[in-house]
Amino acid sequence: MTDHKPLKIAIASGKGGTGKTLVATNLFHTLISNDIKTSLVDCDAEAPNAKLFFEGKLEKSFAVTQQVPVIDENLCTYCGKCYEYCHYNAIFILPPARVIKVIEDLCHGCGACTVACKFGAITEKPMPLGEVRRYALEGSQSLVESCMKTGVFSPVAVIKAGIKEAGNGQTVIMDAPPGTSCPFIQTVDRADFVVLVTEPTPFGLSDLRQSVETLKRMKKPCGVIVNRTGLGNHALYDFLEQEDIPLLMEIPFERNIAHTYAQGRKLKDLDPAWETRFLNLFEKIILENGNSHHKR
Repeated sequence: MTDHKPLKIAIASGKGGTGKTLVATNLFHTLISNDIKTSLVDCDAEAPNAKLFFEGKLEKSFAVTQQVPVIDENLCTYCGKCYEYCHYNAIFILPPARVIKVIEDLCHGCGACTVACKFGAITEKPMPLGEVRRYALEGSQSLVESCMKTGVFSPVAVIKAGIKEAGNGQTVIMDAPPGTSCPFIQTVDRADFVVLVTEPTPFGLSDLRQSVETLKRMKKPCGVIVNRTGLGNHALYDFLEQEDIPLLMEIPFERNIAHTYAQGRKLKDLDPAWETRFLNLFEKIILENGNSHHKR
């Protein structure tokens, strides 16, 4: 194994169900089995499931909160400045009727309304968004789980807290949320390299194109793992060649792989050669992309 400094690797996909958690958990297991100090962060905060593949003891947990305004109606003059300053329509006001309310679900916690109020009528309170859990695994390795609260509109703050909890100074694998919206961007922005997992179907290619375009704008290096090879057609491979994107690994469309994953087992349990394949994958990423400079 090449000597290397800590590297942050995001495992992502344009849509759910392509196999990114399969890749993330098997890569993580391979690295820790080879005494490479590594943390896995489950950034799929709406439905985290990476912990299902590992035995671990809950070591730490903490709530992630956001400050939201509280309006004292006895001090409020109903001038409407807080309403004007709010870019998210999180304040409802009817001055003639002297009605003013905070719509907490729409609030982004920016604090603009508090700054706007010149009468001291607005204070703030913490509103829970979710929870970050850190599990200690065998061999002093750790798994961090970001889990958003039901009904919260965005998991971004919870994801950022989970990645921060993983810290620096070691290799970090981030199991990214599906799609290419804000949660995806907040995850891959902290990565040195992004592994995109897709499948060789028209649907997979369409989502891959969106992911690649997003990463291009972010100037993030990426490579692709094709899962369920044997399905679809060759168009995805043509796209990789056209865009000069490295094909890092292929995982065949086989019933025993799906069955092993569904049982919460690792691919090496099916065939020990998979551990070598995931080690080779890690080696390719290191050789092509160097070291981490991200300290957030």
